[in-house]
Amino acid sequence: MRKFDYLSIDNHLYNKEIVGLLSELHEFRGKQELYMESYLDVLEAMVKVSKIQSTGASNRIEGIYTSEKRLGDLVNLKTEPRNRNEEEIAGYREVLNTIHENYDHIVPRSNIILQLHRDLYVYNSGSVGGNYKNADNVIEEANENGEKRVRFAPVPAYLTEMTMEEMCNSFVDALKKDTVDPLLLIPVFILDFLCVHPFNDGNGRMSRLLTLLLLYQNSYIVGKYISIEMMIEKSKDSYYETLERSSYGWHDGTNDYGPFVRYYLGVVLAAYREFSSRVETLRKQGLSKSDRVKKIFDTRVGKISKSDILKFCPDISVTTIEKVLGELVKEGYIQKVGGGRSTAYIVSEKEKSSQEITRE
Repeated sequence: MRKFDYLSIDNHLYNKEIVGLLSELHEFRGKQELYMESYLDVLEAMVKVSKIQSTGASNRIEGIYTSEKRLGDLVNLKTEPRNRNEEEIAGYREVLNTIHENYDHIVPRSNIILQLHRDLYVYNSGSVGGNYKNADNVIEEANENGEKRVRFAPVPAYLTEMTMEEMCNSFVDALKKDTVDPLLLIPVFILDFLCVHPFNDGNGRMSRLLTLLLLYQNSYIVGKYISIEMMIEKSKDSYYETLERSSYGWHDGTNDYGPFVRYYLGVVLAAYREFSSRVETLRKQGLSKSDRVKKIFDTRVGKISKSDILKFCPDISVTTIEKVLGELVKEGYIQKVGGGRSTAYIVSEKEKSSQEITRE
């Protein structure tokens, strides 16, 4: 059975790139309390948006979809699930809410992970939730022609319970000793979890929920306000690539955690940078809501949709945003592109030219 020694992982992971990522993340953690104290109302609105984005993104990665309207209603408890996909989305919502509200009291032991997995399937019939896999599974990958190949063979079913017990106990002990940076421990643990692949279904979604839980417990709470799951969805090719690279040789303990750790730290750092950017926009004292919407076009490149603006300014109503967009179009500051659900806005060519002349 694979052995786990989380106390020695830092010997292999401290290199210039990873140390740089750790330093920047430590700095952001130091700033987050100030942000939270200064903009409580806005951050509460950001939490609501992030929950919807996280629930949608994490499920979409696994091919589980519903409409944006249904997704929002399910997360906000305004409707009941209508089908299997929506049952799984509602289950994710339940576990995400549990983590948001109780993360300080959830110890990541194997029995607790089983309980969270049970709740992930609370709306599904059958016994898939809360039970380890009852048959060996493989992680497959399909190419563009639909041909499949085995990317990784996880721990066999008969060893899963013992492996999870050993892995979780070793991880919790390492956290308690506080000799290895939790930012290194967390992605290593998540990779080990994915290599064990302990469930018949739901392993990917559970790994992302556990990521949030462990980050929150170690005072990295950015995932409450910026969807880390959406960051992973946007970079899922890199996610799967680094997962494969870091899992090679895992069974005999010769794997290199480095690629996966760098990827995961990069995702968390991207979330913090996004968080900081949004808060810094709020810090512009005296800016009206109209000016804040306009400021987004001044600081972002490319097309910006109404939903993008809602993410940056969750405290501004849709009606106000639509009004400001209409005014900016009328003024010739921005122009509308696309139509229907694809409607977006870009800074007008005339305005871009004016900005270039000003810079020169």
